[in-house]
Amino acid sequence: MAHFDALRRRHFPPARNVIAAHVTLFHKLPGEDEAAIRAMLARESAEWTGFTVQVRPPRLLGYGVAFDLDSAELLALHADLAARFAEVLSPQDRQRFRPHVTVQNKVTPEEARHTCAMLSDGFAPFAFQADGLALWRYQGGPWEPAGEFRFRRGPERVPEE
Repeated sequence: MAHFDALRRRHFPPARNVIAAHVTLFHKLPGEDEAAIRAMLARESAEWTGFTVQVRPPRLLGYGVAFDLDSAELLALHADLAARFAEVLSPQDRQRFRPHVTVQNKVTPEEARHTCAMLSDGFAPFAFQADGLALWRYQGGPWEPAGEFRFRRGPERVPEE
């Protein structure tokens, strides 16, 4: 994510760049259930090994720019978690999952178009290794980390029983 963090520092409005580059799986989970959520994420992450995520060309968001991501494993992980959180997901989090990393947001459409064109010029697809999950707590403005859950090491996902 260092590559995406550098792009965020360059293109994100500084006052809005309050969290490192990330892939949002869910926008809101019930804060009163944090201990249960942490326990479930620990169990779920232990079932997964790290996996490769392909980065696609930048996409215009209207008021920003994002890089779409392609990974069957990421989609499967999201589907597993969505099934476990089904009863508490917000309408936004029930929508189709389109994994991406946002490198610019909350700018004018003109600035976003310029950034997207610049990042598209000479873009070559690349990949990175996903190695875990992170949980963040929103504190009315700032965000604070609430847990990291590393995937286990090994050749494949543990089969479900």
